[in-house]
Amino acid sequence: MVKITIDYNLCNGLDCAECVNTCPMEIFDISNDKIIIVNPETCVWCKVCTDVCPNNCILLDLESE
Repeated sequence: MVKITIDYNLCNGLDCAECVNTCPMEIFDISNDKIIIVNPETCVWCKVCTDVCPNNCILLDLESE
């Protein structure tokens, strides 16, 4: 499973939302004007979110089971 973390000190939230708009697995959503992680178990490690994030605020780590 992948551990997904967002550094909210770097994230532009709704002003950007590239991760929400491009993630093919719909892992990200918007709640109260903030990007949130809603389906981390569906992440397939495609790294599209990290590729499109202009501030490098999304961190992906593989968790050992």
